[in-house]
Amino acid sequence: MSDLALAVFASETGAHLVRPPAGRRWSAHIDSFDDSAYRARLQARGFRFVAQRELPPLLRAIHDPPPGLFVRGDADLELLARPAVAVVGARACSGYGASVARMLGRELASAGLVVVSGLARGVDAEAHRGVLDAGGPTVAVLGCGIDRDYPAAHGELARRIAATGLVVAEYAPGVEPAPWRFPARNRIIAGLCRATVVVEARERSGALITGDLALEEGREVFAVPGEIGSALSAGTNTLLKLGAAPLTCAADVLDVYGLAPREDPVDDVLLAHLPATIDELVHVTGRSAADVGRALSELELAGHITERDGVYRA
Repeated sequence: MSDLALAVFASETGAHLVRPPAGRRWSAHIDSFDDSAYRARLQARGFRFVAQRELPPLLRAIHDPPPGLFVRGDADLELLARPAVAVVGARACSGYGASVARMLGRELASAGLVVVSGLARGVDAEAHRGVLDAGGPTVAVLGCGIDRDYPAAHGELARRIAATGLVVAEYAPGVEPAPWRFPARNRIIAGLCRATVVVEARERSGALITGDLALEEGREVFAVPGEIGSALSAGTNTLLKLGAAPLTCAADVLDVYGLAPREDPVDDVLLAHLPATIDELVHVTGRSAADVGRALSELELAGHITERDGVYRA
């Protein structure tokens, strides 16, 4: 019995399997499955399959590792075994949450870590984009077949990720997204990483599930503290009560890996025009409002500027 046969059977039956089942349907499947022919079809479509015995030790160590992973992307499979950190959070995140996720993606990647997330809207996508901003590789874990991009609007983001990193799934080509597949996907995100960061999360959110799974596996979990009255902070503040460490900067995570943050150049152009409002900075620099707003958020998070009544000051 091959791991590929089990992975394909699980995908075709819609079952969550980590070991061969009993029954005639499985027996018929294993008798008719042609491992070599299936691998050839995968290769023709630009996909690979990593059997369970070849998965990184951290992922194999979880209590229900997948039978294997389907993979697309140009990076070497060794990327899955490199020191990695998961950055996850709310799909409908705040502007602050988006800025934190992108900053973390960029700074963690710049320091040499692989950032793993789920390609979802909001925090996940911003974390991936932050890594791409830094020119690093990132890993996206899907909750559907390896041939799908979910959400479809992130097709271009998935293409950029696959150009330098990897997109992975435990589901074979053709498997549609389903609500139960995403919590299953989250165990892989947490399982690939020594540490998980939850940026924003509502109660009972998928990101909170990822954090809980990481805690259960004895991995490091960080949560970005939030306003006590904000629904987007309910999940992260709960994680803090359960034992997660508060995250105030990328260095908090890097300490776990014995790494130091890379010193990035400060945006001196914006600093030179302070004090000013966003509108004034857009006018004098010629940059877009979105670009200026993102840069100001990052400068504020780094402690270089403060804001009061809409005016930013060094």
